[in-house]
Amino acid sequence: MRNYIFKTAHRSIEINNKTLIMAVLNVTPDSFSDGGSYSSVDTAVEKALEMIKQGADIIDIGGESTRPGAVPVLLEKELKRTVPVITALRKKSEVLISIDTTKAEVARKAIKAGADIINDISAFKIDPEMKQVAVETGAGAMLMHMRGTPQTMQNDLHYDDLIGEIKSYFSEIIEDLEQAGIDRQKLMIDPGIGFSKNVEQNLQLINQLDQFLEFNVPILLGTSRKSFIGKVLKLGNPSERIWGTAASISVGICKGATVVRVHDIDEMKQISSLTDAILNS
Repeated sequence: MRNYIFKTAHRSIEINNKTLIMAVLNVTPDSFSDGGSYSSVDTAVEKALEMIKQGADIIDIGGESTRPGAVPVLLEKELKRTVPVITALRKKSEVLISIDTTKAEVARKAIKAGADIINDISAFKIDPEMKQVAVETGAGAMLMHMRGTPQTMQNDLHYDDLIGEIKSYFSEIIEDLEQAGIDRQKLMIDPGIGFSKNVEQNLQLINQLDQFLEFNVPILLGTSRKSFIGKVLKLGNPSERIWGTAASISVGICKGATVVRVHDIDEMKQISSLTDAILNS
């Protein structure tokens, strides 16, 4: 059963055995799959509204690429890329908005502009002020497992116990945030597919995703178009990895994923809806 209350900065949502679709909207020039496609506010908002029409429940807006080896973006540039898009989108839709950032100041201003959730690939480790922003704003928090930064994350891929070590990572973070006064119902965990993992480890994580259900928080799965799919299927172009993505999210939902972060909304909405229907039958 995947029944949760997830609280965000501006509202709470009930998740009752239905997979939520989190749509990727990168307002960056260098993201691995769609870099440069939505560089203006109008283009980005138009794309977001299209995604909502296709079935997106959350729009995840990012102004800094997190692909392996990506160059860090200065604070002012990231703010300029993201906050105007959030402001404009909020005027047109009540959809849940997450800000994909590791910078506390970006998160603070994004929530003020209308975002509901902080999606931090470092689980609040890169910027220690992020925890205070979450406390002050009441934002929902998506916490991902990663070692180091996007520049260094693929340097250390050795695990004595992949699942056990990631579970320990989340245990420590959740305990720390709860002690800081953040309600567990504001938290969501992401095992970090493609971040500090090789192909075999990514496949194992998806297959054993149900090991993370013990935390009693929603699980976010982000496999969309990623390189491990390309390596397994021998597909170099990310846009060719739609059906590999579909297989990975269907298995992930069966293993307990509550939210899937995807680029191809229409196709993945169909996949998740049918998977949900089978599981709920």
